[in-house]
Amino acid sequence: MKALAKKTGVEATKIFPHNLRHLFATTFYRVSRDIVKLADVLGHSSIETTRICLLTTGAEHRRSLDELGLVS
Repeated sequence: MKALAKKTGVEATKIFPHNLRHLFATTFYRVSRDIVKLADVLGHSSIETTRICLLTTGAEHRRSLDELGLVS
């Protein structure tokens, strides 16, 4: 992963297998909107564990609201 990061210009200090797993989880959920299937794919025995993976930051919430154009 670090070699691929170097080739693509991403800082190697930002590359960890868990980051890739998190990126996969958020992308899968955005496409499928199926947390039960995602929990199965990730091997989680509890949907609560999967839900923690999908928590977003305040900045992400703000960006989503801004994109809707409902709040100024």
